[in-house]
Amino acid sequence: MVNLKKYYGVLKLFVIFLTFFLILSCASSSYKVTKIEGKRIPVTKAYNTNPEIDNYIAPYRENIDKDLNTVLAYCPETLDKSTGKWQSTLGNLMADACVARGNTILYAREKKKIDICILNHGGIRAALPKGDVTPRTAFQIMPFENSLVVIAMNGETVMDMIRYFIKTQKAQPLSGLTFTIDKNNQPKDIKIQGNPIEISKIYFVGTNDYLANGGDDMTFFQKGIQTYDLNYKLRNVLIDYFKEIKTIPVLKETRITVE
Repeated sequence: MVNLKKYYGVLKLFVIFLTFFLILSCASSSYKVTKIEGKRIPVTKAYNTNPEIDNYIAPYRENIDKDLNTVLAYCPETLDKSTGKWQSTLGNLMADACVARGNTILYAREKKKIDICILNHGGIRAALPKGDVTPRTAFQIMPFENSLVVIAMNGETVMDMIRYFIKTQKAQPLSGLTFTIDKNNQPKDIKIQGNPIEISKIYFVGTNDYLANGGDDMTFFQKGIQTYDLNYKLRNVLIDYFKEIKTIPVLKETRITVE
């Protein structure tokens, strides 16, 4: 598995060292740093490749490509986030993966299990194409550094989450929860893990840290009773899930119905 965190850490240390070096250099002269500015320089064909630099980074590039191109599983058909208004094949897969992999950590630490998982439709950045699935596929689907967290919340807060789902009218990745939207745009027949919702019961809801902090207006998470940070990148969740199952399931069961 590629440890991008390590590469980013090295890059940050280099930037800090360079800044510190410049400050010391100026301090030893009659000049002083008053402002540091930067700008984006697009990499285009107008810039020629430097053979020395290219040769230097070639071994690192080859190692990274080797890791990213390792075949983890096979996908029998293309999955994407636009297969339906209320749910998608890729969204269902991602939410199910978070429940399956998240439970391995949550149960070991807390002897608890995830009841529901909800992610955000906009966080999915690529389709899962038919054919071999690699770590590169996971990086393309989930390029962000978001981590999996679990929030304990009562049934009333889960109701707020369902109302949010209906209001946004997006295929937010969802697992463990089923319901019907009636003609008045209200939820009914709500079931969690196959059982009717209980307003006073505490449920454990998996999501990412961005949403847990109120991202995408999911403010209902702030009503949670307790938060468990699994310190598990969603990208790594996908990679580990792909390794485990080998053949990607095409999840087409109905989780949300409309009257």
